[in-house]
This record gives sequence, C-alpha cells and structure tokens, in this order.
Amino acid sequence: MVKGKLYYQGLVAAALISLSACGGDNGSTSKQGDSTITQTVDSISGTIEVEKTRILKLLSDIKSNYVLGGIHNREPNSNPAQWTDAVQKVVGDYPALWSGDFLFQKENIEHRETMINEAIKQFKNGAIVNIMWHACNPANGQPCAWDDGKGVLSTLTDTQWEELFNEGTTIHTQFITMMEEVAVHLQRLKDNKVVVLFRPFHEMNQGKFWWGGRPGEEGTVKLYRWVHDYMVKEKGLDNLLWVWNIQDFPSLDKDADLYNPGDRYWDIVSLDVYDDGSGFSNEKYETIKRVANGKPMGIGECQKLPSLAVLQEQKDWIFFMGWSELVFEHNSIETIKEVYGSDRVLLLKELNSTIFK
Repeated sequence: MVKGKLYYQGLVAAALISLSACGGDNGSTSKQGDSTITQTVDSISGTIEVEKTRILKLLSDIKSNYVLGGIHNREPNSNPAQWTDAVQKVVGDYPALWSGDFLFQKENIEHRETMINEAIKQFKNGAIVNIMWHACNPANGQPCAWDDGKGVLSTLTDTQWEELFNEGTTIHTQFITMMEEVAVHLQRLKDNKVVVLFRPFHEMNQGKFWWGGRPGEEGTVKLYRWVHDYMVKEKGLDNLLWVWNIQDFPSLDKDADLYNPGDRYWDIVSLDVYDDGSGFSNEKYETIKRVANGKPMGIGECQKLPSLAVLQEQKDWIFFMGWSELVFEHNSIETIKEVYGSDRVLLLKELNSTIFK
C-alpha cells in the first residue's frame, strides 16, 4: 500500500473512530419484559443509525480520492461468495464491496438464508454489502425462470400494472407475499446490525424486465416508491440504504429524469454500463453527476472494468461493481490485476484499515 493511501486512510479513520465507538451495544437491560424489548429495539436502531451515518460519511470522504472495488455474486445462492473469492485469487485481496441477490429460481430462493448469512459475514468482516432482487413477475408467482415469457424477463399488461397496486387483486396479493418473504431476510440483517445497500428493480429503464421501461409518475417509479414505503414504514427496515439504478441506453439523459423516484426515496444512484462501444463516456458520467446532485454515485454493474484513466478523470464514482463471470470474460487477468490493484481502488484490507485503524 502506498504512503499516500495510508496517510489518507488515517485522516478518514480519525473522522470515523468516534462513530465506530458508538456502535456497540451497552448491554443494558431491564427486569421488566416490555422494557427489555424496548431497550433492545432502541439499541439496535441506535446502532443502525450510527452504521448508516458511518457508511455514508465514508462514501462521501473517499469521493474524488478513491473508489471501492466490488463484484456481484450471481447464482447459485448456495455459493454466495464464489466471484468475490475469484477476485481474491487473482488480486490477492477481497473486493471492498460484496453483492448478493435474492434471485428467483426455486433452488436459489431456498438458499436465500445462505446468501444472507454471507452478507452478515461480509459486513462483519468490514465489507460494504449490496443486495439486489431479481423479482419474479407477480402475475405468475414464484419461483420462476429467467426468460420463458413468464419469468423475470416478461411483461405486465397496463391493466395488470394497475391491479398490482390495488388491494384485493391476485397480483397485489402475490406481490405482498413476495415482499413479506424478502422483508424477513432484511429484518434478519437488521437484527444483526447489518446496513445494506438495497437495489431492487435495477435498470428501471430496461423494458425487458417486467418492472422496467415504464416512464413517468405512474410507471416504474411508482413501484419503487411503493416498495420503499412498504419496507421502511410498514416493516420498519431502517437498515437499508436505497440504491436507484438505471442502464446506459442512448436515452440515458432523458431516462435519468423520467425514472427518478425522487431524492427522498434513494440514498445512492448507480449506472449499469454495458454499452462497451460508448464505454464510460463523459456524457454518461455527467448525466449521473447531474441527478446525483452531490449524493453518492457508483457504477452499479459492468462487464468491462473502468480503466485507470476513467477512474482518475471521473472522480465522483465511489464504487464499481463488476458483474460476476463477465468480469473474467471481458477483461484479461492483467487488466483485472491492474484495476483492482490500483492505488485508486480500495479493497477489503484497505477498507478495514480506513475504518478500524
């Protein structure tokens, strides 16, 4: 690790050490059962708020100086760290950002708890945790396939879309059941004092997903807001940092406005970059910077890793998340080593020294 990186980490650590110290449970209890429960809930909520503040401050402090190196761990959920481990084997350290997915197939739904266990482990090891939800089409229920006309890549009619939000309809009831199950797992993260970057309904401007490609107030943003309010207000899941995500289509500049749920519904905005022709263009960067308006912004998914020149020039990115096997298919081993091993990129050991030094 270079001297400059160590120096900067010391500055960040000094700013965060008081927050980390406040995060522990003081162990106080009451002999009265209700009071004990109340104090336990208050203790967890207090710790969660400290952790959220710590993470958001970290993301703010590294902006313009460093970027978190991350990777997604796609299926199977029975092995939820396989791509994190693959990076470690090549680079010599684990990514600072670990990502998992609730997924949609029967075998992966059955291993959601395994994925959550890994999320808890990763968080306690000092990683930033990101979780996605490739949700099944609620008109057809779960589990489901990826692309058989009824699965994740499917559509809802306009009538079905309206029914999704109307109590008493089959689609509404089925989707509530799906949210309830996901909420149980998110609650388990909260019980373990884990703060997670939660990224449901990613690539909101992607019309191939049943939830995506519906611009405007009655479209995809309505679903995002509904789920946000359900998880936060109905379920009390205050351990979530909400990630709003869109993809780098040619319509990006307009999409960034048409698919924006509104500032109060998201904490972080991210862009998925899959158009290798235009790559990490300055136009895309400036669009996301515009809608971020000072909030954290990251590269939500990519198959081709951003070059060191991109990371140096586009200084407001605070993380990049390579997509599982695509990282190894679209980048040479030398490039993977170069990018993840760069002085600009923080990996897990460096992130730990930043926070806990």
